[in-house]
Amino acid sequence: MTRAKAGSHPLEASTPPADRPAWITLSDASRDTTAESAPVSRRRVLASIILGAAAVLVLVAVSGSLAASRLAEKESVHDAALKAGLLADTVVQPALQNGLVSGDPAAFTAMDEAVKNHVLKGSTIRVKIWTPQGDVVYSDEPRLVGKNFPLGEETEVFTHPTTRAEVSDLDGPENKYERGQGQLLEVYRPVWLPNGDPLLFETYSEYDGVKDRAEQLWRGFAGITVSSLLAVIVLMVPIVWRLLGKVRQSQEQREALLERAVEASTDERRRIAGTLHDGVVQELAGASFVVSSAAARASAIGQDELAAHLRDAAATVRRGITGMRSLLVDIYPPSLETSGLLVALEDLSSSLQSRDIHVVLDLSSDAVEDLDPASERLIYRVAHECLLNAMRHALADRVTVTLTREEDATVLEVSDDGIGFDPAEAYENRSDGHFGLHVLVDVAREAGADLLLAAAPGHGTRWMLRVPLRDTVSHAAAL
Repeated sequence: MTRAKAGSHPLEASTPPADRPAWITLSDASRDTTAESAPVSRRRVLASIILGAAAVLVLVAVSGSLAASRLAEKESVHDAALKAGLLADTVVQPALQNGLVSGDPAAFTAMDEAVKNHVLKGSTIRVKIWTPQGDVVYSDEPRLVGKNFPLGEETEVFTHPTTRAEVSDLDGPENKYERGQGQLLEVYRPVWLPNGDPLLFETYSEYDGVKDRAEQLWRGFAGITVSSLLAVIVLMVPIVWRLLGKVRQSQEQREALLERAVEASTDERRRIAGTLHDGVVQELAGASFVVSSAAARASAIGQDELAAHLRDAAATVRRGITGMRSLLVDIYPPSLETSGLLVALEDLSSSLQSRDIHVVLDLSSDAVEDLDPASERLIYRVAHECLLNAMRHALADRVTVTLTREEDATVLEVSDDGIGFDPAEAYENRSDGHFGLHVLVDVAREAGADLLLAAAPGHGTRWMLRVPLRDTVSHAAAL
């Protein structure tokens, strides 16, 4: 194991040479993970309820306005049809004379007086009387009298006598003198001359009555809707407030249980490591000394074959002790709390050295000055998993561990010269010995750290962990 001086900045390798794989981001510290585990905010939930209620009010206002407009228009059209039908039966029909069609002035005057005295009052602004051939035989607008305009669907009322009403589009040439009035309600129905010939009686009314009626409908609808929604909100707020209190209490209890579980797991690992160290390891060490001494005595009395077997047994016991000590470091690294992260990383690397893997350590003491215990455990855990990967899967001959300090973060890089792998294939296949990859990603993401990987078959593996300093994270969150 070689301890090197602090080298170049790790992120300089983010643009690798052409023959080296590029970095792949597995975890991004810029993603806000604290918000996901933050306690439930009552103010935030209540603000969401209020914003939701406001959105509902806007939606109700828009939809209610449209519904009121359509209903008011429908009712106004219906009322206009009833009014036109009543006027046709009580005013127009009695005033009709046969000479109106031929242009008799007396017949025209009689109709004009009846229309102006009884029809052109209120909202009605135009009256027309047509022949089935499209000739205008009477209108309160003299310029239309005697003109011929083709009739469309209006002719259907001659076949099926009825009163029809609609909102006129005023696009036809016969509506030339009504276009300046805006939208109008058009009503037409058949009337009959004394000789039995049919004529078409048509009226145009103002559309403003539709708007006034729509406003009245909307006021009544909006009052009921808004008061009902406010009542629901008033009833929901205390219920939601109480539920949020219970949710927050449950969240605090769950966090306390998780913290206790972690502490219990750490205590259990410490207890197991202490029991193995003080029990099995010491007994194996004693057995190794006894077997070595017995081998020396056997060799002294000329029993060379027995001495050889005893020396082999002593070597086996010593290898078992070495493996057991490496296992103790894996189970619980006592040096992480007692001697710090740098010593713990050196102890961790010794397990690879015992397996004939050359380890180069490039550890900067400045990198651990401002690390809190949680960050130290994170770096140790990632380094542990990376070294295990290099030992078990990479078939590496050389591993380099680098720990450096940036302005706002501590950076760990672990690289090996092993066989490498395809990151995409490994990430998709958990069961093919690459479950540790998912573990590293989850651990880094939960801690709000950057985790990068550069690997390819035949080009080794490089890991980079970038842990932001806690005071920097807190300052950025405050901004």
